[in-house]
Amino acid sequence: MAHTNGDSSQLQHITSQLQKLGLPGLPSHPDVLLYPQNNPVDVYRAHIIQQVQEITGAEPKVIDSALAWTLDLKHGDLVLPVPALRLKGKKPDETAKEIAEKFESPLLAKPTADKTFVRFFFEPGSLAGFTLPTILSKKDGYGFNSLLGRKDPTDSSSPQKLVIVEYSSPNIAKEFHTGHLRSTIIGGFLVKLYERAGWKALSMNYLGDWGKQYGVLSQGFDKYGNEESLKTDAVKHLNEVYVKINQDNYAEQKPVVELKAKIDELKKLKTPPKPKKPAKGEQPKPEPEHVWTDGQEAELDDTVKQLQAKLKELEALPSIDEKARQFFRRMVDGEPEAIANWQRFRDYSIERYKDMYARLNIFFDDYSGESTVKEADMEAAAKVMETRGLSEESEGAIVVDFAKHGKPKLGKTLVKKRDGTSLYLTRDIAANKERDDKYHFDKMIYVIASQQDTHVAQFFEILRLMSPPYSDIVAKCQHLSFGLVKDPKGQTMSTRKGTVISLADSLDDVHNYMHEVMKKNADKYAQIEDPEATADLLGISAIMVQDFSGKMVNGYNFDMERMTSFEGDTGPYLQYAHARLCSMKRRSEIPDSELPSADLSLILGAKEGIELIRTLAQWPDVVLNTLKTHEPVTVLTYLFKMSKALSSCYDAKDTANKNAKTMSVVYAESREKKVALMALYESARLVLANGMKLLGLTPVERM
Repeated sequence: MAHTNGDSSQLQHITSQLQKLGLPGLPSHPDVLLYPQNNPVDVYRAHIIQQVQEITGAEPKVIDSALAWTLDLKHGDLVLPVPALRLKGKKPDETAKEIAEKFESPLLAKPTADKTFVRFFFEPGSLAGFTLPTILSKKDGYGFNSLLGRKDPTDSSSPQKLVIVEYSSPNIAKEFHTGHLRSTIIGGFLVKLYERAGWKALSMNYLGDWGKQYGVLSQGFDKYGNEESLKTDAVKHLNEVYVKINQDNYAEQKPVVELKAKIDELKKLKTPPKPKKPAKGEQPKPEPEHVWTDGQEAELDDTVKQLQAKLKELEALPSIDEKARQFFRRMVDGEPEAIANWQRFRDYSIERYKDMYARLNIFFDDYSGESTVKEADMEAAAKVMETRGLSEESEGAIVVDFAKHGKPKLGKTLVKKRDGTSLYLTRDIAANKERDDKYHFDKMIYVIASQQDTHVAQFFEILRLMSPPYSDIVAKCQHLSFGLVKDPKGQTMSTRKGTVISLADSLDDVHNYMHEVMKKNADKYAQIEDPEATADLLGISAIMVQDFSGKMVNGYNFDMERMTSFEGDTGPYLQYAHARLCSMKRRSEIPDSELPSADLSLILGAKEGIELIRTLAQWPDVVLNTLKTHEPVTVLTYLFKMSKALSSCYDAKDTANKNAKTMSVVYAESREKKVALMALYESARLVLANGMKLLGLTPVERM
C-alpha cells in the first residue's frame, strides 16, 4: 500500500479498530495503491492481499488487480478468480481450495472455494465499525478520492490533471430538444465524476455555429423573421423560421428532383434491363426483341432534350440552396453585414441555451464553436496532410482515401470543397490542436452521438496519421458514443422536418404533472417551502433517470408516462427514498453529534441491516468502476439496489415477534438502538444524496 498524506485521523481510527481485533495494523504493499481512509473495503483488500501472497507467492499488484467486487452480495463482498493470479505448477481449483483452507482473519468469515474462485465475506461487526463512521465523517465526500486526479496519486500537493469534456454542442438557432438531452447530461455527469476524483474538469460547448445552413436561416429570417419574437425566445423563433424556409426549399427542389427522375426513366427505355440469369437446370430465355423505329427513337431523344433544357432553366434560377452557399461564402470572407446577422443569432441562442442548461444544473467554462477555429490553423493542418501524403485532389476537391492508408472500412472523406471552403472535419482537426496549445490537457473526451461514429473514427485516424504533435494529442482523446433519443413512437426526430420534441416543453409538462401529484397530499404540500421549484426538480429527475437507465450505446423512446411513475426504477422513486430518510431524520430528533459514537452492535441482529451496511461499503468501489466505464447506469443501478436494501430494512420483522419492526426508529426499544439505527439511516441518506448529485440530480427533502 502506498503511503499517502490523506486523512490521518481516519487512519488512526482504522488502526485502533484493527488493534481491538488483535491485528497489528494495516499491512503495507508498496506497489499497490489503496486508500482505506476513503474506502472501507480497502482495509479488507490489504489483509486479503497479504494472506494470499503468503499462501501462493503471487505478487501483491497482481492480487489487487484480480480482486473484484461483486454485483450480487450473495456471491461475496469480494471475489478472487484464481486463474488471474497467473500461477504455474498447480491447478486453479486446487489453489482456490488451498487459499480457502489456510486463510484466517478476524476481519472475514472463512472464505469459500467455488471452482476456480475464492469468495470472501466480511464480518458484519468490523464492516459496520469501518464503514458507518467513515460515511458520517466524510459526509458528501464519502466515496470520492481526490488523490486520483493528481499527477502523483499518493501526494495531495501534486498538480491536478486536466480533463476537457466536449458535450452538448447544439447547432445555434435550433430548438433545444429531447434529442440534445443525452449529450448534455452525459457530459455534465462526466465533469462531475472527474471533479469528484480530484481532476480539474473543463466543460466545453463546441457549438455548431458555422456553415451553409446559416445562409438558409438568414433567408428564412428575411422572409419570416420577427424582431420581437427574436428577443422574446430567439431559439424557438429561429427554429420556426428554419423549419419554414426548409419547407420552401423542399418545395423549390421538388420539380428539379422529379425532372431528374423522369429523365433517368426515359433513358432506361433505350437500354432495357438484361434478362435474369437462369436457375440451375433451366434453359436461358431468349432476350426480348426491343426494336425502336427511327421515328420513335428520335421522339424519345427529343423529349429527353426538352426535359434537360427545362432542368437547366430550373437549376439556373436563384435557388435558396445557391443563395445559402453564396451567403456562407460572404461569411467566410468576413463581410460585415453577413457576419452581423450571424453574430446576432449566435448571441441570442447562447443566452437562451444558458437558461436551459441552468435548469439542468449544467454550466460551461468554454463556449467555443466551429466559427472560432482559426483559418491559419486549418491551413497548417491541411499542409501537414498534404506533405504526409494523406490528402489528394479528386474532381477539384481535396479528399483522404483511407484505403490507401490501411483502413478501407473508413472509406473516403472530403476535407475541402471544390470552392475552397473547409468542412467541419478540417475544423475539428485544427480545433483539437488549438485546445492542447491553450490548455495542455491530460485527457479530452468527445461526447458525440453514434450517428457520428464514422466521422469521429475518420477524424481520429487522420490525426494519428499526421504524426506528432497531432498524433500525440489524439492519444489523449476518447470518443464516448451514445444512442439516439426517439419520440414515443420510436421515430427519429428531425429539426428540418419539425418533428422534434422541445425539451423546454417536456420539462414544463413533467413539472406540471409532478406538481399535481404533490397537491394530492395537502398536509405534506403545505410543508414544502417552494412547491414550484420542488416540482421542477422532480420532473428533471424523472427525465434524467430515464435517460441514464440503460447503457449509453443504446437509444430509447422518450416516454413521459413511464418516467413519471413512482413505482419501479424511476427518478421520482429515488427522490421519494431520499425525502423519506430526511423525514425520518427530522422526526427522530437525534442530533448528528451522537451518531459517530452509536453502538452499532445493536443493529446487527437483522440480516436486512447487515445487507444495507455491505451495500453502503461498496459505494467507493462503484465510483472507481464508473471512472473506468464512464457509464451513468453503473451509479444508477447501485442507487436502486441500495434503495431496495433500505426498503427491506423498513419492513424487517423481529424473528421472535413477527408484528414488531426490528429496524424501525419509531418503535426502537431504547434510545441507544434509536441512535444506532439513525447512524445507519443517515449514512444511507448521505450515500444516496452523493450518488444523486453525481448524476446531476438535486435531492429534495420534502415532496
